[in-house]
Amino acid sequence: MIVDCAIYQDGRRAEGSGDLSEALAQARRSGDAFLWIGLHEPTEEEFGRVSQEFGLHPLAVEDALRAHQRPKLEVYDDSLFAVLKPVVYEPDHDTVSADELMVFIGDSFVVTVRHGESAPLADVRRRLESEPEILAHGPTAVLYAISDAVVDHYIDVAGELQVDLEELETEVFAPSGSGGSSNTAATIYTFKRQVLEFRRATGPLTAPMTRLAGAGVPFVHQEAQPFFRDVADHLTRVNEQVEGLDRLLSDILSAHLAQMGVRQNDDMRKISAWAAMAAVPTMVAGIYGMNFDHMPELHWAWTYPAIILFMAAAVLGLHRLFKRRGWL
Repeated sequence: MIVDCAIYQDGRRAEGSGDLSEALAQARRSGDAFLWIGLHEPTEEEFGRVSQEFGLHPLAVEDALRAHQRPKLEVYDDSLFAVLKPVVYEPDHDTVSADELMVFIGDSFVVTVRHGESAPLADVRRRLESEPEILAHGPTAVLYAISDAVVDHYIDVAGELQVDLEELETEVFAPSGSGGSSNTAATIYTFKRQVLEFRRATGPLTAPMTRLAGAGVPFVHQEAQPFFRDVADHLTRVNEQVEGLDRLLSDILSAHLAQMGVRQNDDMRKISAWAAMAAVPTMVAGIYGMNFDHMPELHWAWTYPAIILFMAAAVLGLHRLFKRRGWL
C-alpha cells in the first residue's frame, strides 16, 4: 500500500496529486522538485501501477516485490535501484532480525518499498522535512539519508551485541563454574547465528556504499560523494565490529568446549579414584568369601576386626594419595 506521497520543491513539502502521472509531471515541470512515494509491502497490482508510471525496470520490480534480496546497487537506464537491510535486535529474546528496504531514484522521483516493520523511513522523512536545506538536493539526499540511518542503526545494534557478548563471556569463565551449564554451548551457538544474520545485512552493503562514494554513478550528484564516503566509513567500522564478535564467539565456544573436556577429565579421575578405593575392600572380601577350608588366619579370633582394619587403612591410604595428586 502507498503510505505517503508528496512533492518536494526547494526542500519544502507539498502534497502530491492522487494521479501519479500528474504528480510526476508537476515535479518535472518545476525543474527543481521531485516526487517521493513510500510503499509498504505492496501487492503486485499496486506496484505494477507505480512501476508503469515511473518506467521502472522489470527485474528491479520483481526484486522489490519478492524481497529476500542481498544488499546491492543496480543501475538501469531510467533509474538507480538500491537494496538495504535494516536490522533490529531484541534483547529480551536475543534475536537479530533483518527487514528489507528498496529505493528507486530517477529523474525527479524517489520510490521506497519497505518489507517488515524496522525500516526507519518515517523517521528519515520527518528528519529531512525538518532540514529543507538537505532535502533541496533532491533524490540523492533521500538515498543518502536512508543509507545513513540504516548504517547508524547498525552501529547501535553492534554495541548492544557487544554488551551481551561481554555478559556471556563473564558467564562462561565464571570462577563458580556456572559456565559448565549444558545450555551454555547452545546459547553461544544461538548467539553466533544472530551475528551471522547481522553479517548478512552489513557485509554485502560495503560494495554499494563504496560505489556510491565514487564517481560516475547515474542519478547521484557528485557533491554527495563525501557524504556517502562517510557512510561507507561507518559501515567499515560496523563490519570490523561484527568480524570481531564472530571471532570472539568462536574463541569462547572453543574455550567452553575445552573447559567441558577438562571437567570431564576431572570427573573421570574422581570416579577412577573412588573405584580404586572401593576395589581394595571388594578384593579382600572376595578372597575371604571363597569358602576354602585352608585360609590364612581363618580360625583366629581377631581375624575379622584385623581384616576390617586393614581394608579401612588401605582405603584411607589411597584417599590420601589421590588427594595429594589432585584427583579428589
